[in-house]
Amino acid sequence: MTGIVYKSTGSWYSVKEQGGTFYNARMKGIFKLDGITSTNPIAVGDVVDFNHENEGEGTVMITKIHDRRNHINRQSPRAKHQHHIIAANLDQSLLLATIKDPRTSQGFIDRFLVASEMYHVPSLVVFNKTDLYKDKEWEVYNKMKEMYEAIGYGVFATSLKAGEGIEEVNAALNGKRTLISGHSGVGKSSFINAILPESNIRTKTVSDWSGKGQHTTTFAEMYDLPDGGKIIDTPGMREFGLVHIEKEELSGYFPEMRQRVNDCQFNNCKHMNEPGCAVKQAVIDGEIDEDRYVSYCTILDSLGAKEW
Repeated sequence: MTGIVYKSTGSWYSVKEQGGTFYNARMKGIFKLDGITSTNPIAVGDVVDFNHENEGEGTVMITKIHDRRNHINRQSPRAKHQHHIIAANLDQSLLLATIKDPRTSQGFIDRFLVASEMYHVPSLVVFNKTDLYKDKEWEVYNKMKEMYEAIGYGVFATSLKAGEGIEEVNAALNGKRTLISGHSGVGKSSFINAILPESNIRTKTVSDWSGKGQHTTTFAEMYDLPDGGKIIDTPGMREFGLVHIEKEELSGYFPEMRQRVNDCQFNNCKHMNEPGCAVKQAVIDGEIDEDRYVSYCTILDSLGAKEW
């Protein structure tokens, strides 16, 4: 039998077979071998083959993982020399961000976008909690929107509390399998409850003393949308550690830089202090946003320690 992994707890999986029946599944031990460096050999979104382990008990054994079309991974929060596959076989990713309460840094947004670019997954950025925005926050949002849309990303503004902007985002989700991610406390569970009221996912408020969100989702889980498509909810993240990326590759994951790297004087240009750098010239000329270039430099610097 063949099905799709809808939920992963690390040791047990929820698999939906083609007829719509869900099974509790375990992983055959062989998948833990063969030099797999991820903390989770099977991820939500994987297509798998499985056999009934005990007839009548609804428990099955996963025997094969089909080749992935793509996936997104991050550095494992527990083991920095391993990576964690967030989800597989995606049509797009959606980062839920906030400008206030808590604030999502541009560095976090750009790291997420780089991870999506690495695996050829188109991305959307949704800024939530607009009911809290004053002039200062709207100024930040408008700058972010202009900057990211200019390089090809979809940008939306929502207030889940006021019920504003949901329909526009919903339309962008229809018919596609979308990874939903973001810091804890940005309203991810509320967002999913808004587009899937029957899901009834638990929500928590932002911690007053730290200004940081509290985790409500423990494991990745996929949901079917009523008008077609699927969304994958993921645990809230405080950091987004990039893996399997070389310094020389990084500029290729910034769309505005990618289209200019062939104009640099040197083939291995890192766009820092090299002469004849087309990317730095584009920053000087205002064709590449200075804040995006700062993000690039910060990420580049973080790749200094050779871990892979």
